[in-house]
Amino acid sequence: MVSYMRILSGVQSSGQLHIGNYYGALRQFVELQNEGEALYFIANLHALTSVRDGELARKLTLEAAVAFLALGVDPKKSILFRQSDIPEVTELYWVLGTVVPNAHLDRAHSYKDKIAKGISPNLGLYAYPVLMAVDILIYDSDVVPVGKDQKQHIEFARDWATTFNQTYGGEYFKLPNPRIQDATAVVPGIDGEKMSKSRKNTIDLFGDEKAVEKAIKSIKTDSTPPTDPKPAGGPLYQLLKVMAPAAEWPEIEKSWAAGGKGYGEYKKKLIEYYHAAFDGPRKRYAELMADRGEVERILLDGADRARAIALPVAQRVRKAVGLEEQNAVDLIHRRMASLNAGLQSVKHGSEPK
Repeated sequence: MVSYMRILSGVQSSGQLHIGNYYGALRQFVELQNEGEALYFIANLHALTSVRDGELARKLTLEAAVAFLALGVDPKKSILFRQSDIPEVTELYWVLGTVVPNAHLDRAHSYKDKIAKGISPNLGLYAYPVLMAVDILIYDSDVVPVGKDQKQHIEFARDWATTFNQTYGGEYFKLPNPRIQDATAVVPGIDGEKMSKSRKNTIDLFGDEKAVEKAIKSIKTDSTPPTDPKPAGGPLYQLLKVMAPAAEWPEIEKSWAAGGKGYGEYKKKLIEYYHAAFDGPRKRYAELMADRGEVERILLDGADRARAIALPVAQRVRKAVGLEEQNAVDLIHRRMASLNAGLQSVKHGSEPK
């Protein structure tokens, strides 16, 4: 008997994707699409907490979708879509939020980290975990591949789903499980902190080639002389460990510990690994950017397929809490038909009934 598994994850479209996104998440996405039914979304609603320019938001959403496809997400194997194309997500965001304790949101790592960095607090940042929970729960997800720093969000989703189910006396939400690839759960940036768009410490996947090489050459290192053994654990060491082919890593590690080479030589090696890994996807990315109509077709088809999964979940939740059971699209069509009938009555000189 073949076991069934539904996989769900997404990436924010708040800036250009970088190698941390790939090794921490997107590489898993490509692998997991062969293990079950995979749904991957561009989190453009989440991105509104930091992107405050409509044209830029649309551009970044497109670029994220193209990046998914260029890196190997196959729309024949996976469902790729925009978060904002599923209207039931925002509805269930409110419904689930009615059972979420403030105390949970107060201790959310992501919110506290952003406030500590001086980002102005707002409802979007504060309630971010609720929207993320709905992203997961609305598709009856079994497995959610995430970085180690996102594990708390899966725990919240499970806690709140359990609270909702107990409150309304049924199994309305399925409890998901995280899948964390520990070896690359947190990819360091060029400054040694977690690679992040907000920190501006990234090595971009599809950025200008010279800018990419400049970023790699600027990776923070210490003052150890070339002849001496190098201390393990810095950002250059960690990035080499992430990007080097498995067969080559033991020799690099041995050389690193023995000394005799300067950091500059290891940075050149990292540039080689970057080109070996991403020159193919970069070429595919350029091709897809020249055929945006096809990208849009893939996203709309993905939204239709994702929504077909989300609607039954949304309907059973609506029924549980006492909201109208009619799905949103049928309701809109019914109201439009009523409005059109009224307009026709006015056009023919009679009052709408």
